[in-house]
Amino acid sequence: MNRLLEASEVKEFKAMLDDASQVVLTCHVRPDGDAIGSTLGLAHLLRRLGKEATVVVPDTPPRSLAFLPGFKEVVVYTRYEPWCERVVHDADLIICCDFNTPSRQDNLAPLIQGAPCRKIMIDHHQEPVRFTDLMISYADMSSTCELCFRLIAAAGLYEELDNDSATCLLTGLVTDTRNFSVNCKHADIYEILERLIEKGADKTKIVKEALLTRSYWSVKLESYALAEKLEVFTDHHAALVTLDSAELERYHYERGDTEGLVNRALEIRGVVYAIFMRQDPDCIKVSARSINDFPVSEICKDLFNGGGHRMAAGGEFRGSLSDCRQRLIEAMGDYDSYLGHNLPRIEI
Repeated sequence: MNRLLEASEVKEFKAMLDDASQVVLTCHVRPDGDAIGSTLGLAHLLRRLGKEATVVVPDTPPRSLAFLPGFKEVVVYTRYEPWCERVVHDADLIICCDFNTPSRQDNLAPLIQGAPCRKIMIDHHQEPVRFTDLMISYADMSSTCELCFRLIAAAGLYEELDNDSATCLLTGLVTDTRNFSVNCKHADIYEILERLIEKGADKTKIVKEALLTRSYWSVKLESYALAEKLEVFTDHHAALVTLDSAELERYHYERGDTEGLVNRALEIRGVVYAIFMRQDPDCIKVSARSINDFPVSEICKDLFNGGGHRMAAGGEFRGSLSDCRQRLIEAMGDYDSYLGHNLPRIEI
């Protein structure tokens, strides 16, 4: 496996683990497979090393991840605030997984940032903000779980990985790469897949549970969104889906039900980028995905106070859904220069 990590970072990471006895692992708001996979994957490893390890998350993870070992022990800040405060206060090390700035933790951020113990960031998003004692940030990694595995191996801890850790780490790899179809920059990512399977991770089960299994209402909501709310802008090779709060309520929306919806619009021949806008109680959530190296991260950064990876990004808009939609439509022409040439015609 390629040695892509800085040796000094690996050495400091190992030393900080050795010195710790009570560790809190945490991630971003609205946690996904990579966020939960990386925190739980490391938590299982730390317990095998004799540490106390607790995963504290800002809000409820999606039910699609309930198959992960240790999922029931994840502590949700919005439900158990006093317990989280006690655990964070007692920690002598906090590991921040899969987010690059404190604001990505929403209401949990002040508690984590106010903790006096040492902190480590492990993340793969662009433009990280330095808010930890050790910052391990590699934007060319497919996922935080890939980075975690490389850290574990480089620190000489591979033998301590068990089935539970491997299952959690492989889940992050599978979900952030869409089952190894995108973001696989490093060829040895398939060696990582092999090693995790050797440790007992069941890739077939992970794909089924995390990517292919949906609730009845989730399927209904996606069907409605694609049939009634999908807009295609042929001149800009773009697609847009919007869902307001009334539509979400009609289809009994729960956290995670729209996961992957934005990718469906990319299946249309000739569409280069797709945007999904969802009306949440406090803002409009924007998700963006693209192909052909089109920089949706620039759109999210310029228009929606967001960012992310070049072809997978997100943001938020404070205002009405209609105003959010209009802002995007009016700006589409500004990004046409990134589309490239000889694109297939969109037939509608």
